Amino acid sequence: MFWAIASSFVGVIMAISMIIIRLKAAKKPVSIRKIILPPLFMSTGALMFIFPEFRVPWAQVFEATIVGAIFSILLVKTTKFEVRHGQIYLIPSKIFAVILFGLLLVRVILKLIIGQTISLGETSGMFFLLAFAMIISWRLAMLVKYRKVEQQISNLKES
Repeated sequence: MFWAIASSFVGVIMAISMIIIRLKAAKKPVSIRKIILPPLFMSTGALMFIFPEFRVPWAQVFEATIVGAIFSILLVKTTKFEVRHGQIYLIPSKIFAVILFGLLLVRVILKLIIGQTISLGETSGMFFLLAFAMIISWRLAMLVKYRKVEQQISNLKES
């Protein structure tokens, strides 16, 4: 039970950090690099699977990945860009914090339910996969939206 509470606390700290980072990022233009790098940095967490206690059966890998992709839908829908002074900026969504904490709450509840039948290591592995699938889906959608805005800017310059 201690680990469930401790990991939930860390999740809250990370959610608050994400909100702060996102608000600061809205003040600077977005680039492809800024969209792609977070999932790349997060991918290093997959090194946990070197250790057997974190390994997850393929059925659970599939489940966690699907749930992560579903969770990303809210983030994808609320991510919007605008053009200011010829550069692309991320529009800070007022509902972003609510979505992030809502997703965190759902993850904590699922962790408490799943954690009673699956080991702590497997639960950790599953939630890493869930979070990774969520950020990959979200960032790929961001990249597509960014490219569309970039194309619109290019079309305006040609006109």
